[in-house]
Amino acid sequence: MEEMQKLVDLLNKYSYAYYVLDKPLISDAEYDKLYDKLIALEKKHNIILPQSPTNRVGDSVLDGFKKVNHKVRLYSLDKCQNKNDLLNWINEAKSKENKINFTLEYKFDGLTIVCTYKNGLFVSAATRGNGFIGEDVTQQVKTIKSVPLEIDFKGELIVQGEGMITLTNLKKFNQKYPNETLKNARNAVSGAIRNLDAKETAKRNLDWFCYNVCYAENKKFSSQEEMFEFLKQNKFKISKYQIFDTAEDILKEIDKVDSEKSNLDILIDGMVIKINQISARDDFGYTTKFPKWAIAYKFEAQELSTILRNVVWQVGRTGKITPIAEIEPVELAGATVNRATLNNFGDIVRKNVQINSRVFVRRSNEVIPEIIGLAEMLPNSQKITKPQFCPCCGTKLIEIGALLYCPNTNGCKEQIVDKLTHFASRDALNIEGFSNATAELFYDILNVKNFADLYEVTEQQIKSLPLFKDKKASNLFRNISKSKKCNFSNFIYALSIPNVGLKTAKDLSKFYKNIEELKRAKIEELLKIRDIGEIIAKSIVDFFNSNDNIDILNKLKSLGIETKNDMSNKGNELYGLIFVLTGTLSMSRNEATNLIEQHGGQTSSSVSKNTNYVLAGHDAGSKLLKAKQLNIKIINEDEFKKMINL
Repeated sequence: MEEMQKLVDLLNKYSYAYYVLDKPLISDAEYDKLYDKLIALEKKHNIILPQSPTNRVGDSVLDGFKKVNHKVRLYSLDKCQNKNDLLNWINEAKSKENKINFTLEYKFDGLTIVCTYKNGLFVSAATRGNGFIGEDVTQQVKTIKSVPLEIDFKGELIVQGEGMITLTNLKKFNQKYPNETLKNARNAVSGAIRNLDAKETAKRNLDWFCYNVCYAENKKFSSQEEMFEFLKQNKFKISKYQIFDTAEDILKEIDKVDSEKSNLDILIDGMVIKINQISARDDFGYTTKFPKWAIAYKFEAQELSTILRNVVWQVGRTGKITPIAEIEPVELAGATVNRATLNNFGDIVRKNVQINSRVFVRRSNEVIPEIIGLAEMLPNSQKITKPQFCPCCGTKLIEIGALLYCPNTNGCKEQIVDKLTHFASRDALNIEGFSNATAELFYDILNVKNFADLYEVTEQQIKSLPLFKDKKASNLFRNISKSKKCNFSNFIYALSIPNVGLKTAKDLSKFYKNIEELKRAKIEELLKIRDIGEIIAKSIVDFFNSNDNIDILNKLKSLGIETKNDMSNKGNELYGLIFVLTGTLSMSRNEATNLIEQHGGQTSSSVSKNTNYVLAGHDAGSKLLKAKQLNIKIINEDEFKKMINL
């Protein structure tokens, strides 16, 4: 055991020097000799230490990815695409907290991965998912040699970073496996991490750059700079970062990186600017999607011209008809693009594009490619005609502004298939294994025409579908049955009520206890709910005035659908009250926000005359001062807990 431990420590030291520091200490042949010696000892004694590098080979093949509830919510970043927006953001931040400075980091173009450590050992990894729930990719991430299996910090630690493949390793892979050619680095990472066979992941020789500590047991950081130093001390690979005081210096460095980014061995699509001081971040707070103390500056999108060959019209789940341009394939932002959106018929008219005309196409990596304008009319160019009838069911289209809609809500196949797919999606009822292709099979073969029909399908019927073998069919049937018990907010979102997104669904679930109450809602009542205007209110009332929709809901109830009110199941002690959080609390911001929402209250990121309470922790800043100026009640954590009987 002592000899094995020495070998493990030595090999991990050499791996860290090679993969993280890029400073090899021994030759590959010497490393391989020590590695083989370790394997021989492990086989002889039938023992593998948890931090052994032999754990990285990826021997396991998974049946599917398990869902993981993130302990700490993972936010996305707000984006700006021009310097004026960035300048305004920096100046606004400086006006609130004059003594702050900023970190400037690469905006990686890979896949977000969160790793968890306990007692100094790597225990799990997950994808970001929707920020609340991700997928367990522990076995895949173990194969990434820049992810340490052992660290010095012994408390529970959750860190966030970006899975990447260097352009050098992408080239090597394509040379070694010509039959599996990977077209771009970003898709290569996503495909590797989401491969159920971890050996396939290992083949791609991925990298991982760590940039955030989501949670560190009994440890606080004063700045992003201190956080990076902590990560380096614990053998995490981090990328270059710089600290700046002024907008002028930040913009100058961004221009420099933009001009030199083609020389990098990794893909980046912009820069991330964060307020360095953690105490200042607490005062800036969060929106429902983004932290207000950070922003991503996107480099200018890539743009090329090509020939628009055809336009096909697609029908979405709301009945909206969207034109999709089929174009001569072009390479944009590391991907081959042969289709691009034209948004709507009004967009076609405004841009004056035609079939067989040369058009400009733009793609900003994660954004759907878009036709942005006409480059040149050609002799054989032809006008694009506005469709009169639904391309799927033939129903006469209706026109609302620049948009076209198919009114055949419950009889148009494309609408129904899209609705079924949405119903089963992660943020709705989360039916794993139910894809768009599966929805189409259920519609065509099993005659599933609405949400309720889905729950009448038998396991034997699923087994009759093409490519659905026993295990796959059983898993899907089990997942459909399991989805009968769901959160009320997810159920509302799953129904595809026009103009009702996930946030509105959550807001409705705070105000109404169940679907029966929501059915009876009046427009005047709905308008009292924060962020719900006349368009959304009318959409909700119209949805529940449809006899077809009511019939489906009644049938769902008879088939055993049960919803629990996830947003207000702890009581309504804080109903109608608005809280602002400031300073450092013993609980995380997310925990405090969830408690407020679960008891019927709301949070806001800024203090105003509408604020009822300011919950203040240690080192509270400008929000506390503003609360005093406006004579708003300030409470501490103990007083808050008494309010909710905690």
